Amino acid sequence: MESKARAIASFVLAVVLCVAVLITPGVVANEQPPQSKSPLTSPIDIEKCWSSLFNVHGCVLELFQSVFSGKFGNVGIACCKAYSTIDANCWPHMFPLNPFFPPLLKDNCARIVPNSQAHN
Repeated sequence: MESKARAIASFVLAVVLCVAVLITPGVVANEQPPQSKSPLTSPIDIEKCWSSLFNVHGCVLELFQSVFSGKFGNVGIACCKAYSTIDANCWPHMFPLNPFFPPLLKDNCARIVPNSQAHN
């Protein structure tokens, strides 16, 4: 009798686990995360952020060389001018692993192109 009860309990447990596994993904897939209407949390169009740099020949390469070498001598005037057109909200999304790079680049570009100010 005890083995019959154990078999029924095991069967019920297996059915409950199967149901839980099959139902949970469907429930989670239908739930939407809460969306904030705040402009501070609005999604950033990363393609738009990069577009002005891609429009200057060699600019992206200059920036990546600077990121990896820590030297800003490779960043030219045209690239600094393109940098100055990028909104400051883009930089954390463009260089998420190096938050110190954008301010360092801004200072360097201010010396190269003194009249252009990057967006703050």
